[in-house]
Amino acid sequence: MDRVRRVTSLACVDIGSTYTKAALVEEGTGRLLATAQAPTTLDDVVTGVLAATAGFPDAPVLACSSAGGGLRLAVVGYEELISAEAGHRAALSAGARVVHVAAGVLDGGGLAALRAAEPDVVLLVGGTDGGEASALRANAATLAGADWSVPVVLAGNAAVRDEVATLLRTGGLPVREAGNVLPDIGRLAPESARAAIRAVFLEHVIGGDRLSTDPRLRRWVRAVTPDAVLEGVTVLARAAGPVVVVDVGGATTDVYCVPDADAEQATLGREAVGVPARRRTVEGDLGVTWSADALRRAVAAEGLPNPGDELELAGAAATIALRRHLRAETGYGPGGASARSAGLVVLSGGVFRHADPAAVDDVVARIAEDAGGAGSVLAATPVVVDRRYVLAAVGLLAPDHPGAALELATTLVPR
Repeated sequence: MDRVRRVTSLACVDIGSTYTKAALVEEGTGRLLATAQAPTTLDDVVTGVLAATAGFPDAPVLACSSAGGGLRLAVVGYEELISAEAGHRAALSAGARVVHVAAGVLDGGGLAALRAAEPDVVLLVGGTDGGEASALRANAATLAGADWSVPVVLAGNAAVRDEVATLLRTGGLPVREAGNVLPDIGRLAPESARAAIRAVFLEHVIGGDRLSTDPRLRRWVRAVTPDAVLEGVTVLARAAGPVVVVDVGGATTDVYCVPDADAEQATLGREAVGVPARRRTVEGDLGVTWSADALRRAVAAEGLPNPGDELELAGAAATIALRRHLRAETGYGPGGASARSAGLVVLSGGVFRHADPAAVDDVVARIAEDAGGAGSVLAATPVVVDRRYVLAAVGLLAPDHPGAALELATTLVPR
């Protein structure tokens, strides 16, 4: 009898817009065996994946992707401060880039603005379960009659879900049904919508021909990259307690926060929407390459010193992103856990990974002195750099290899 070869390692790959990063991880232990990267080949991203994993060709690939800008999502809701905001928070927590938010009944101008945003998917929400349904019905009818085949994730009032889904499908729209993001006032329930958004991403973005026609891509990719990173941050919080991650990229700076590692649904804070247990904010004007000009304008607007080199620019992006994240948290109301409660801060992004540690320490010290808010997150808090870029790999491992994911995450915890 032929001996069956047991898989002992996995290649965890992040397909970025500029580089494709790969981490070889031992399946049972979570031990990081090797890392590699190659330029992303946007004409066919599979070529870049094969180049990044050339040093470990026998390892099965688990991948996430933000190539081509990741997943562009628009939210259509009922009330701006209730259902539309709940949908917005659910979309951000799913790792999508929210390109448009519409509240109320869509008219001609609203539909035109929605289409102009060119979303990959529309998250259609509205009403608590058994509550107001007229706006959800009206918006579904508008979308169904728009001669537009954009995929829709339906996550509104469950009492009319079947009726609304049928209406959308009659108009030729692909529909993925999910649980209501706001089943009751004060209770945010994003998990079902998050899973549906992930499924749409895999089916329509990865399964389409925008990034590659190679069928291997569909088998490899499990999530949009920010979703994988958010999952990785959640695992890290189980190992380290409350954690904040600041990921400075070429186009955006993302802040991930898990202020309570055990919280399923925090109840303190804003009565209308509730407090998500894990949070992410995306700053599309804070990037060190593609958005560098916008970042410098933001630096001036925030009254910060004009940064010199790229590392100082990354420090400025981190400072402003943390300030904005804290401002966004004020929407949750007083009393809830905040990014300020973090017991660990992780800096991620190529600029930090490749910089001299002493130079990074100088940037961290300047952020910690910021009186505009960022300093309150870093003050007296351990700060580490994800130099081997393991957070995306942790998130990719978490669903099927939770033990390995946790062990890999602990490599970021200071000893």
